[in-house]
Amino acid sequence: MNYKAKINVARRNTLDQMDVCQAIRLRKSCRAFTDQEVSQDVIENILELARWAPSGVNHQPTQVAVLGKETKSNLAKLLVEKHSLGINPNPDYIFCPKEWSEVYKNRRKECGLALYQALSISPDDIEGKRKHWRTNYHFFHAPVGLIIFLEKNMPVGSWLDAGMFVQNILLAAQSFGLATCPQAAFAEYPDVIREVLNLDNVDIVCGIAIGYENVSHSLNSYRTKRKPVEVFTRWYS
Repeated sequence: MNYKAKINVARRNTLDQMDVCQAIRLRKSCRAFTDQEVSQDVIENILELARWAPSGVNHQPTQVAVLGKETKSNLAKLLVEKHSLGINPNPDYIFCPKEWSEVYKNRRKECGLALYQALSISPDDIEGKRKHWRTNYHFFHAPVGLIIFLEKNMPVGSWLDAGMFVQNILLAAQSFGLATCPQAAFAEYPDVIREVLNLDNVDIVCGIAIGYENVSHSLNSYRTKRKPVEVFTRWYS
């Protein structure tokens, strides 16, 4: 298939599946999946769409590892072991600051409370929270797991490009009727990921769980809120 034909197929598939505005509104972080498999063709189509994300000077820094069942299982075992032993994370970048300002602290707290309430985990149940956190390393049992990474020492702009690439994956997957969850948890122990995937000289950005949503699971019963436009927008004449 030639270059133009691939573009037309990708566009046609997207339009046939779901309007982009619908995909944006319907997308959410899914944390419980069914065991229904996702074909390699579908994942390839998602990545075909994702690669059209904006990229400064078109340097296209984002790289993807697609993990099958065996690799996911091996990786999860090692990551859970690290976490269970209380080994401090050593991420390649700082995701959360040591101190949040009050406005962001409140939003984070609200998000956490909604999640734990859906699981019937009380605020003081530390072990319950840890147990749930470790399900991150299993990609919440989604059939497909992605690891997003960049070459080592890429500039901040490359990380911005990676974020846009990830968003394209999430929206493309939504358009194909799939659920997703972008997961910074996979950045916690990057050395483990580099070892399992035999990657050298790269920074681990995040993981992404992809599969079909388990709509009956309590974890998928809530939605986090978004601030209205007037809260984050300043208009200048």
